[in-house]
Amino acid sequence: MYDHLMNSYDKSLSHSGVSGERLAKRLHAVSRIGLTGDDGSRRIAFSPEEQQAKDLVKDWMKKAGLQVTQDGAGNVIGRIEGKSSTATVMSGSHLDSVPNGGHFDGPLGVLAALEVAQSWKDENIVPEKSYEVIVFTDEEGARFNSGLTGSQAMTGEWTEEEKQNLRDENGLTFEQVLEENQLSLQTFREAKRSFDNIEAFVEVHIEQGKKLEKADLPVGVVQGIAGPSWLNVSFKGAAGHAGNTPMDDRQDALVAAGKFVSLVEKLPRKFNRTCVATVGKLEVKPNGVNVIPGEVNLTVDIRDIHEDTRDTLRDAIMLLAKEIASARKILIEVEEIMNVAPVQVTKEMQQKASNAAETVLNKKPLFLPSGAGHDAMIIGRKTDVAMLFTRSKDGVSHNPAEWSSLNDCVETVHVLKVLLEDLCSASK
Repeated sequence: MYDHLMNSYDKSLSHSGVSGERLAKRLHAVSRIGLTGDDGSRRIAFSPEEQQAKDLVKDWMKKAGLQVTQDGAGNVIGRIEGKSSTATVMSGSHLDSVPNGGHFDGPLGVLAALEVAQSWKDENIVPEKSYEVIVFTDEEGARFNSGLTGSQAMTGEWTEEEKQNLRDENGLTFEQVLEENQLSLQTFREAKRSFDNIEAFVEVHIEQGKKLEKADLPVGVVQGIAGPSWLNVSFKGAAGHAGNTPMDDRQDALVAAGKFVSLVEKLPRKFNRTCVATVGKLEVKPNGVNVIPGEVNLTVDIRDIHEDTRDTLRDAIMLLAKEIASARKILIEVEEIMNVAPVQVTKEMQQKASNAAETVLNKKPLFLPSGAGHDAMIIGRKTDVAMLFTRSKDGVSHNPAEWSSLNDCVETVHVLKVLLEDLCSASK
């Protein structure tokens, strides 16, 4: 990976204390931990591999002069004390991965935040405000199908009932997994911290889309992080023999579901250009070749960075399901099983990020939404947040083919550095 990163690197981008070669070496070193046969990453939450990656980053933090701690949820915190203020600015991301993921989703955000701290040390700069580099535990949620664990612990945005119901693929409870890692529900509770003096959190992440690639820009400014609403939809008709039931005397649940799926695709654009809706899971019963489908259960994932339009779209999709079922004389059940509020990046934070990008790139940046959830979404409920996206080749993520050029990664670090120096200055 190191050679591939360095092959097309423009070394003139290494300046102001930022080293592309150092960043490439660190991305490479993290990628070797939990390396899969497909040259992907497997660092599942609370695994030895995730902790090994954390320990490596902790060592780099110490060498960069940071005070390093690991809290009761497994979050790693590297801190630089500010010269004249108790206020704190944070930046970071995560090191865990999906079972066969890429090498940039998460680690780039951690190492970009660390590279800024390292650049300050190399340039003998101490920020006015305190600065923390954060490695959040279990952002991806691959172990329990419930992510953002570390940021939830830090903010207190979780319930004990929810965590106690979690099981991994081996049947281990969340509490048992904590105990395997010398943690407990008690230490997890104690990871909650006050945000009274935390003024901002900035997260760098690969885009997980193609907008920056199409715009031929290395870095983009995030406007907001979409919150998902998930619906379970059940169409219940009548199963029957495929040969003996006339076409005009059927209650075919799959035909109803098929019409629903095709129309769901067309609804988002009627409400907002940032709305999306996806039918990602579908189960047909009895699922026989010669049997009219009697029941179809499916899910709809609805997202937007604006809660009002997201919820309006959700209501329209629920109404659509009921209208289709009624027209075909079949039963319908619709249940919302998840509703996470979107997080808006304030205009002020967007402008600060935009100014930083324009300073580095000498051109106007692209503003774009984040359709995926990130730790910044949880932290954003407690303090101001900003996000920077790095161009990702072909928009690929959660896949060994995930790739961002070292040029784009280093350009992002420079933008992050300018933004953090603004946020860490004496006047916010």
